Amino acid sequence: MIHSLLSTTVLVGLTTAHCTRPGLAEAVDSYLATQTTGQTSAFKTRFDNSTWLGYYENGQKIDINTGILNTPLAITHNRSLYDTTSCATYTEVIVNSTTNPHVIGTQLRFTNHKINKIDTIMTKPGDWLFNVTGYAYWTEQENWSTIPEAARDTRATLKAAADAYCDIFNNPNVTVPWGTPCVRLEGGLYGDTSLNGTCSGYIPTGVPITNRRYVIDEEVGAVDVMNDFGKSKWPDTHEFRVQGGKLRYVHTMTHCGIPNCGV
Repeated sequence: MIHSLLSTTVLVGLTTAHCTRPGLAEAVDSYLATQTTGQTSAFKTRFDNSTWLGYYENGQKIDINTGILNTPLAITHNRSLYDTTSCATYTEVIVNSTTNPHVIGTQLRFTNHKINKIDTIMTKPGDWLFNVTGYAYWTEQENWSTIPEAARDTRATLKAAADAYCDIFNNPNVTVPWGTPCVRLEGGLYGDTSLNGTCSGYIPTGVPITNRRYVIDEEVGAVDVMNDFGKSKWPDTHEFRVQGGKLRYVHTMTHCGIPNCGV
């Protein structure tokens, strides 16, 4: 009985062990190589078939062989978050192309140190405020560098800041830790870049943000929240840079299914 309990404890420890940052980064490199070449065979060897939850693109579970990963894209920018607690990553991909422009956000989730779910928001011309030139330009102006360890916010603080932002869309009484300055990049449209710039303007009401899936990276003070946006449940991702508990940058991508979400 004792031997059985010890064996079970060891097994649980192995299957729930935290991921390493280098291990997650290696998997992201494989993802980026796959998106660049459109060849998925090597990437698929990283999947945990015993716990596979599926490939999701713009909120729909589809066959990975029909998804955007099979289209070679000339990536001009990428930046990733590594969540070593939840064993997950988020990667922002920009394809600043005149012929096939895209801005893509992808979460990878892991079990047993292998990928068991891929969740992608894929935006292109016609999606909410899409402007790849603007998105590419403003992203390069921002500072998402590693935060010194002594100045890092806790995981709970980062998640609370992201949740407060998401909650205010449906509850105007929520207190959001707005930073000053704070700038929102939305599809390609950029906010106020002055020292007093704020992200608190143009927040609609009565817009629930549900089905939230988080990737939290304490080292860079960042959180990605994939979600169903509004009553139409548009596939959406909101990524936040948080410093000193305050929101500094917000990146959003929203796939509507209709040109510019009907606006």
